Amino acid sequence: MTPPEAYANYRHFNVTIPAPGVAHVEINRPEKLNAFYKLMWDEYGSIFDRLSSDSAVRCIVLSGAGEKAFTAGLDLEMNMEMVGGRAKGDEEAPIDPARKAWALRKHIQEFQEAISAAERCDKPVISVLHGFSLGLAIDIACATDIRICASSTTFAVKEVDIGLAADIGTLSRLPKVVGSLSWVKDVTMTARFFGAEEALRVGLVSAVYGSKKEALEAAMRLGITLAGKSPVAVQSTKALVNYSVGRSVQEGLLYTQSWNAAALQTQDVPNAIKATMQRKKPTFSKL
Repeated sequence: MTPPEAYANYRHFNVTIPAPGVAHVEINRPEKLNAFYKLMWDEYGSIFDRLSSDSAVRCIVLSGAGEKAFTAGLDLEMNMEMVGGRAKGDEEAPIDPARKAWALRKHIQEFQEAISAAERCDKPVISVLHGFSLGLAIDIACATDIRICASSTTFAVKEVDIGLAADIGTLSRLPKVVGSLSWVKDVTMTARFFGAEEALRVGLVSAVYGSKKEALEAAMRLGITLAGKSPVAVQSTKALVNYSVGRSVQEGLLYTQSWNAAALQTQDVPNAIKATMQRKKPTFSKL
């Protein structure tokens, strides 16, 4: 098992191993409603890239510290360069528009890649949303594999209210997650708030629980279930589903042929069949 101290050097995230094979990543800036600034998204990307290659980890649960918010999105005061302003201390410097655009593009790309780390992570990621889940919270959630929430969760895609189109993933992923362009354009252009039941109805989340505590407990149970299955099977399933999104059925089938030509050679298959026949719970080695 990975010792918790191996992930102890992050300023704004708590990373623990509450059960064998299950990592819990907690956004930890509750005094600021877990709002993000550059150090935080750098840490976020680093954590998920590291967990992806940690053979002792088979599933990840993501949550936010405190009762008020999963995350309220960006810390605007600390991210003015991301919302059309200049960096602090640069108020008098002349700006070449092309160079500013180039720098902003690079900044946005780095932010996108950090938040996409949960999607490219080999391991399944379960996000537990609660309280205020605004702006960047939707970007983060859409890049995770399974989303559940507390019944009191308040969602919104708030970027248009600060004069922006959401640019860290929501506009690319949300239409694929919920399947209704009408609803997506409604919430992304109006920036209106919506609740847990609406999120469940459109498919943004797969389950709603009475409280954050209940939602987190459910996520941990699900994480333990996933960690007990063949990591070859679970991680292959994530990779194949992600590949198939946005591609034709035939492309997905062809890719699966090549993938499973290798994956089917695993000993996990005969081990699982033997255990099933013997009415035993199978165990699987690290991947």
